[in-house]
Amino acid sequence: MSENLTKTASAPFHVMTKPIGPRCNIDCKYCFYLEKEKLFPRGENSRMPKDVLENYVRQYIEAQPGKEVTFAWQGGEPTLMGVDFFRQAVAFQKKHGNGKKIANSFQTNATLLNDEWCRFLRDNDFLVGISIDGPRELHDAHRVDRKQNSTFDRVMRGIGLCRKHGVQFNTLTCVTRRNSKKPLEVYQFLRKIGSRYLQFIPIVERKPDDTAALLNLTLATPPEAEDESDKFSPVTPWSVLPKDYGKFLVNIFDHWVRNHVGGTYVQIFDVALGNWMDMGGSLCIFSEHCGRALAIEHNGDLYACDHYVYPQYLQGNIRDKSIAEMVDSPVMKKFGRDKSDTLPAYCRRCDYRFACHGECPKHRFMKTPDGEYGLNYLCPAYKKFFSHIDPYMKTMCDLLRNQQAPASIMGMLKKGLVRV
Repeated sequence: MSENLTKTASAPFHVMTKPIGPRCNIDCKYCFYLEKEKLFPRGENSRMPKDVLENYVRQYIEAQPGKEVTFAWQGGEPTLMGVDFFRQAVAFQKKHGNGKKIANSFQTNATLLNDEWCRFLRDNDFLVGISIDGPRELHDAHRVDRKQNSTFDRVMRGIGLCRKHGVQFNTLTCVTRRNSKKPLEVYQFLRKIGSRYLQFIPIVERKPDDTAALLNLTLATPPEAEDESDKFSPVTPWSVLPKDYGKFLVNIFDHWVRNHVGGTYVQIFDVALGNWMDMGGSLCIFSEHCGRALAIEHNGDLYACDHYVYPQYLQGNIRDKSIAEMVDSPVMKKFGRDKSDTLPAYCRRCDYRFACHGECPKHRFMKTPDGEYGLNYLCPAYKKFFSHIDPYMKTMCDLLRNQQAPASIMGMLKKGLVRV
């Protein structure tokens, strides 16, 4: 790689790091990433080599224009790399840190955690995200091992070890057609196991392209009037339905806003408050533009987005190009602008465009009521959710502007001081 290439990006960005590629020790039925094994030659070692790791750590730190740098480690399942790989990563971070504050986040299914792992994660201040979809029957509906057996007890054992060793952890819950129907059961379970920062990820997976003729029939129908039969649905049977996802978010929000503001953090609620405060989207799916959340594979290949790991979205390899050069390339800038530029007129007129911005482009495969392609599949869910939380968000914004804690809304609701 030429030493003359740009080393620092024009603005902050995020890279999701896949040191083990798509390899995983379990077999989640809804996982979209296992198919990425097809991108790499059969038999290829999918472990990130030491030279690629050091090159990546050095470049990523150099490329960030700010004084704080956060590494995000995912997979597949990153614990398959072993603790020593991450000890080496931390050593490289210290070597190339250049006075910047370095942080690490680590997403895992928790089934392989042990005392050694937890001591390492605690001692190095890793923030651990644990994937769990709710109580046993809801979790095991989709998150099974390679023999299609339950993983619930192994995940709970991993959570117990985190708590024993004082490892900071949050939870990531995939919202499917099944657990979306039990929002409070899921929410209360996550709080019971000690999670105080909750992420909810809606599972939306389109059927394969060979059903395009069938999909075209469905896409001509606005999502408000969708046919829910799996035969004509544009998505897989485990994908969440818009009406259910909307209810899921509303029901959890109603419980949270009256009981747990300031004590339990739900990512989508925090992001929404930021948008109501006109602070801009802090989560890529609700930002106006894309292009600052990339993914790097074990071999150094950098892709435009974790959900766009396909050959046409490959930006290059860090052995040949600098990360900063690729992040700020004309191709990536266009990729980022396309999110806004392709927004249907129906969305541009929406009262909640500021909070949604059409959500993630990978979900924009429906037609608007006036026949324009590109409406988000989850549009009805977000309209229901954003319209419902609007008065609460406005109240919390007023509290913040008056230098009061948003948690004060709980007392106001008990006194009937919030008009909803």
